[in-house]
Amino acid sequence: VEAEDGKRGIELFEDGKFDVIILDIMMPEIDGWTVCRRIRKISNIPILMLTARTDEDDELMGFELRADDYVKKPFSPAVLIARVKLLLAKKRLHENFNDKIEKYGISVDNSRRLVVVNDTIVELTQKEFDIFLFLFTNEKNVLTREQILYHVWGNDYFGDIRIVDNHIKKIRKALGEKAYYVRTVFGVGYKFEVK
Repeated sequence: VEAEDGKRGIELFEDGKFDVIILDIMMPEIDGWTVCRRIRKISNIPILMLTARTDEDDELMGFELRADDYVKKPFSPAVLIARVKLLLAKKRLHENFNDKIEKYGISVDNSRRLVVVNDTIVELTQKEFDIFLFLFTNEKNVLTREQILYHVWGNDYFGDIRIVDNHIKKIRKALGEKAYYVRTVFGVGYKFEVK
């Protein structure tokens, strides 16, 4: 659904049911900042800010208003679609995730950020927990290093993508006998699968 200006965008949002919003900043009637601010008062819907403005202050403003992502023009449509899909996946994960999930002798308690294997607490750092939770709740789905990096570190990470591999090694070591559930898909990434 497309809105020709910010005022119409707010009206459409209030009248409809949406899964994600792609929000331009420079719009007639009401700008994107104001639209984002108003939507955030009543909803946690994923919002992706889309803009030609490249100032760092503008990007920081988007995150201060609790936008979920920020894409600068010009951009690749494929990248935009990939980012929207990731926002939708995070939304589904949040909606469907119980505070505690137990399967295959592994218990993950999200509220306490604990992983327990066969009644023994597994010591994981914050990043290791986030990676494991992402894999655990996407069982059998292959997650690329880029997806894991974006999900855990966010889109502002600049560094070696192999940092994911280092964290996976530590996760496997911590899981002990369950280590082989975290499988490598060579040339692509990782998945959680029990065969």
